[in-house]
Amino acid sequence: MRHLLFAICLAALFWFLMFFPHLNLDFNFWAVMTGASLTLTVLAITFGGWPLLRIDWRGLVLGVGIAVVLWCVFWTGDKCSQLLFNFARPQVDMIYGIKDGSSATIIGLLLLFVIGPGEEIFWRGYVQEHLCHHFIGELGETKKAQTKARNLAFICATAAYTLIHVPSLNFMLVMAALVCGLAWGLLYRLMPQHFTAIVLSHALWDAAAFVWFPF
Repeated sequence: MRHLLFAICLAALFWFLMFFPHLNLDFNFWAVMTGASLTLTVLAITFGGWPLLRIDWRGLVLGVGIAVVLWCVFWTGDKCSQLLFNFARPQVDMIYGIKDGSSATIIGLLLLFVIGPGEEIFWRGYVQEHLCHHFIGELGETKKAQTKARNLAFICATAAYTLIHVPSLNFMLVMAALVCGLAWGLLYRLMPQHFTAIVLSHALWDAAAFVWFPF
């Protein structure tokens, strides 16, 4: 459990340094994000073991389908939020401003092959899975206890994933993290055997929402 808490705290530190607007640090965001993703992926594998990633045509279709559905949800949410909140579009534009001055091709490749998969391996494959084992150890091996443990792991992992985005002081980014955390966390809760498809959906959604088909 100490390893898990250390890893989550390190993730929170990375996200604070990258997103807290009042630090005024001069750094390449994408270099730091890539380094953070690689570091967290290595920690997840070191502390939690290699994730079982196995792709077939069904997993490919499922992963693409999840990404498409999630993109549509965010497209709808973006339009509705603009009607409801005056600050919505400016905050979304601030998020997209991160890619100014950087190659869209490089950003897309990083999101697709490093950042998206790394976040999923860390937050679901390691954090949520490890929390599940921890809660099962605390609650017992009965079917009811295991169900409760998996639900608690889902809630705690989603909360942590959302809270590390709070230092951005960007309501739209925090809400996006909450929706994504709920979506991928629930998918992992309900069908962990399709983890590869969930990883693929995260990678595709990141690249689509930020580079290929921005809102």
